[in-house]
Amino acid sequence: MRSEEEANRAVERYADTVRRICMVHLKNYADTEDIFQTVFLKYVLHSGAFENEEHEKAWIIRVTINACRDLLRNFFRSRTSSLEDWQEKAGEEKEDYSEVVEAVQSLPPKYRDVVYLYYYEEYDAAEIGRILHKNVNTVYTLLARARKMLKTRLTGGDGE
Repeated sequence: MRSEEEANRAVERYADTVRRICMVHLKNYADTEDIFQTVFLKYVLHSGAFENEEHEKAWIIRVTINACRDLLRNFFRSRTSSLEDWQEKAGEEKEDYSEVVEAVQSLPPKYRDVVYLYYYEEYDAAEIGRILHKNVNTVYTLLARARKMLKTRLTGGDGE
């Protein structure tokens, strides 16, 4: 394990490089910060000696690239997409779409999760049940209640 002094020196020396590599691969600030922490944690825990500064820099770069690729290959990440992506795909006007997004986001979490998985990720009820550890019939019930809530919020009606 490396000393705090060595870790601080490495962060000062390689922080910009690590962040740039992450942004190129991930295009996301939050994920960049996660990988940044992962890389320097691995550096602190790495017990091997480096031959010189170039070897150390090459090691940091390789660990950064591998961590980015691991994150991008992550199963959960590959099965998700942002609401903004769906807005672009839907081709709807921003005002109409943002109203639907706000209505979905205002649902209680148990309904919001089911709606998201069903409509945005296109999982069927059985898959959602496995993911959320719920009975399939419970998933159908949650979807029905969520639809009713959304109808009420979007039309101002009674949901019937």
